[in-house]
Formats: sequence, structure tokens, C-alpha cells
Amino acid sequence: MKFFVDTADIPAIAELHALGMVDGVTTNPSLIKKSGRDILEVTKEICDLVDGPVSAEVTATDADTMIAEGRKLLEIAENIAVKVPLTWDGLKACKVLSDDGAMVNVTLCFSANQALLAAKAGATFISPFIGRLDDIHMDGMELIEDIRVIYDNYGFETQILAASIRSANHVLDCARIGADVITAPPAVIKGLVTHPLTDKGLDAFLADIKAAGIKIL
Repeated sequence: MKFFVDTADIPAIAELHALGMVDGVTTNPSLIKKSGRDILEVTKEICDLVDGPVSAEVTATDADTMIAEGRKLLEIAENIAVKVPLTWDGLKACKVLSDDGAMVNVTLCFSANQALLAAKAGATFISPFIGRLDDIHMDGMELIEDIRVIYDNYGFETQILAASIRSANHVLDCARIGADVITAPPAVIKGLVTHPLTDKGLDAFLADIKAAGIKIL
């Protein structure tokens, strides 16, 4: 399973990238706003840092302007994936841009039927939002399962990019189901390393070393 990091924080991306934990990056206007920088400038810096896909989101809502914005974003770097919303106009833009050979990430997916439409429109990635479904007492992971079954049934090449990841359990469940990619904030990815028994074992190990006066250097 690929790990995309959901941020526009360059130092955070660089830290994870150095460990081989970044296969791509997802951004959106809200994340860019938090960085306080120009959208084209920060997106270019991210693209220079990572080799994998970097999702950059359009701001328009009509198909023609989405296509124009997408083409502008594609000028930034070869690894740009244009992110469009899962609306009828977004699907129109997806079809045009994907036919041009561009990577397209269709975002804000909340149903398997929406994911089916995105695949037929040629989406490179579909982004189902797990956490937001959980927030309204629906099963976000069930959506990932449904999309996996449908895509496998018909051989769709669209990759399932599980988004709105909130916890380590979300990551684990996505890996079990077979999501192609997860995108998560840096804190969630780094948090995968923690376990109370690891901490307990390390504390005991360090206490033994101290008691025995062991030193290597």
C-alpha cells in the first residue's frame, strides 16, 4: 500500500520522505492556506521534493474553468495529479484531462456509485472520505470494501486513495481491504510506530542497561 501525506508542510514532507514513507502528496486550498504561501510556489516545491504524484486541487466549480485551471496546474511539474470534486462538472473535467494523459484525483467521494462514475470517467485516483462518513455514523470502511469489490469485478484501473484518515485503525483496515493508497496527515503516519507494549519494553530494556552499567560508545 502506498502512503501519501496530506499536507503542504514542506519540512514535514521532507522528514517522512527521508525515511521512504512518502509515495506521494495530497494538498488542497485549505492546506495551502495554512502554509501562508502562494499555491503555485508551494506546489512546485513539493513536486521537486517527491517523485510520486502530487495532488493539486482546482478552485472552480464549472467544468470549463476546472479544465483550464487543471491545465495550468499541470504546467508546474510532470508529477501533478489534478484534483477535482465528484460533481457532474468534475467528472466532465476528469474525462477531458484524463483523455489528455493527465493524472486526475477525483475527491469528495462518499458512495460506491460515485466511485463507479469516476472510474468510467478515467480517474487515476478516487478519494473516498472515511473519517467524514464515520462522523455522521456511517461506516467509512464499508465504502472502501464496496469500491474494492466493484473495481475488481470489472478491472477498473482507478486506484482507491483512502482519504480523511483519522487513526492507525483506519490505516490497518485499509491495508486489510486492499486500498491502493492512503493519504493521511504527518502525525497519523508517524503515530503508526507507537504501541504501549513497545514503550513498556523499551523502558524495561533501558532500566536493565542502566543497572548493568552497559555502554557501547
